[in-house]
Amino acid sequence: MKVLVANLGSTSFKYRLFDMSDESQLARGGIDRIGQPASACFVEIGGRREESTLPVGDHAAAVRMCLDQLTHAEYGCLKSVSEVAAIGFKAVFAGNLSGVRIVTDELLAKMEDFSDIAPAHNPMYAKAMRQLRSAFPEIPLVAALETAFHETIPPENRLYAIPYEWSEEYEIKRWGFHGASHRYLNTRVAQLVGESLRDSYSERAADVDRTANVSRGTTDLRVITCHLGGSNSLCAARGGKSLANSLGMSPQTGLPHNNRVGDFDPFALPIILRKSGKTLAQVLEELSSKGGLLGVSGLSGDARDLEDAAAKGHARAKLALDVFIASIRHYLGGYLTILGGADAIVFSGGIGENSSLIRSGVCRNMGWAGIELDEVANTKVARGSEAKISTDSSKTQIWVLPTNEEIVVARQSVEAVTRK
Repeated sequence: MKVLVANLGSTSFKYRLFDMSDESQLARGGIDRIGQPASACFVEIGGRREESTLPVGDHAAAVRMCLDQLTHAEYGCLKSVSEVAAIGFKAVFAGNLSGVRIVTDELLAKMEDFSDIAPAHNPMYAKAMRQLRSAFPEIPLVAALETAFHETIPPENRLYAIPYEWSEEYEIKRWGFHGASHRYLNTRVAQLVGESLRDSYSERAADVDRTANVSRGTTDLRVITCHLGGSNSLCAARGGKSLANSLGMSPQTGLPHNNRVGDFDPFALPIILRKSGKTLAQVLEELSSKGGLLGVSGLSGDARDLEDAAAKGHARAKLALDVFIASIRHYLGGYLTILGGADAIVFSGGIGENSSLIRSGVCRNMGWAGIELDEVANTKVARGSEAKISTDSSKTQIWVLPTNEEIVVARQSVEAVTRK
């Protein structure tokens, strides 16, 4: 079964084609500047890269070009479009219509209704999906909602302390996001940790919890995954099931992001509105585009720029990094409490994989919790590689793992079309 996984931007379309019989990647490609006179297009198949520049009017035209590339007589990897069993999307939010779903009018209407929650994602995804349903009615479209992995979060970690009927009637809850990434990281770290924890589980069970009737080994693995990049979240999971996520009702919350505020007291809004003379819509737009690392530093939302500037004495760049690290540690401490400790901590995403400074700051002075970073190993992590960076004596293993959200969406798409 062949599955095309699509990643949509407002003017971009990136994709990967998987053969799910062995989960191999057959092709990858992308189109930028959709809707402009000159769209940049590329496709990579079997080590061959083709590039072109031509007008691509909308996302439906982009997918049509993609399928033309994949079935190209000279370098294509498909004999016909009929080999594509589904197009999978890492969709963001549809409230109670969570999970992995075949795209329907009901789902699209729900995504549009909640556009306020994910304004950078929901409107364009719904629009593109409508175009694709019309242009390719023979290909099932699958929405793998980012909230799906977090459906196992218990009520005490999901509900806000608001009037209860708001949770029920308006779907105001801590939904959690980055689900595909956290799902992949939990699966992968369980494979890597594997047998090395089985003996320690048995010892801990004998010393700490003699009466608990729980399975041992990776089925009870306590993991805190740190997805750190342009947007950020931490997830606490036991046995591969999410118990908490730092993102709440929207992807704007939790940790500070590159230019999004993260956690913020809504009762500060009347003061800002009164003193600035701005409308609520204007203030919310600034919180979602001029906050976060950019807002604190006044320089950039990119951690690489901030690290360079901080090293040269830029005080607010250093402050932004300190605020970011402190927020990660805040959630990390809370999740250690939820899990009763951690067997593994995983860093991923553009920052998590590449910033030894951030990793070091997060793990600083955590020996009391059994978390000991190997500072030498931390500085030697090769880009794009998997690496264990904890000391041999650390009770908690610390890993750097590249995430793979696309293969998760591909797997979920297979499940969706199989049960359809």
